[in-house]
Amino acid sequence: MKSSSTGGLVYSTESGRMCPDCRRPIAQCLCKQAAKPAPAGDGVARVSRETKGRGGKSVTLVKGLALDGAALNSLGKQLRAACGSGGTVKDGVIEVQGDHCDRIIDALQKQGYRAKRAGG
Repeated sequence: MKSSSTGGLVYSTESGRMCPDCRRPIAQCLCKQAAKPAPAGDGVARVSRETKGRGGKSVTLVKGLALDGAALNSLGKQLRAACGSGGTVKDGVIEVQGDHCDRIIDALQKQGYRAKRAGG
């Protein structure tokens, strides 16, 4: 067994799982909150259509919005409802199934976002 200099308490019966870095309960962890990256993006939503790696199916992508995870999920849900299709939010990119570039640009502009078409 290898001993580590950062080893220590990982679970406590009193408070549950512990953070190995700051040694606090996971719910009160300070190091994860400090390490949370700022949302990347310049505020311009770039809407594009992509088919790579999806078996020929087209997907509309929305990139470049400087929103946190909860706001991005909420916006993704509104855009999917506006298009009447499914989709997801992965790594700060909203994916909507199908070719809905024009509808998404209109919906984003109605909500006050600057949106432009990217790609071909």
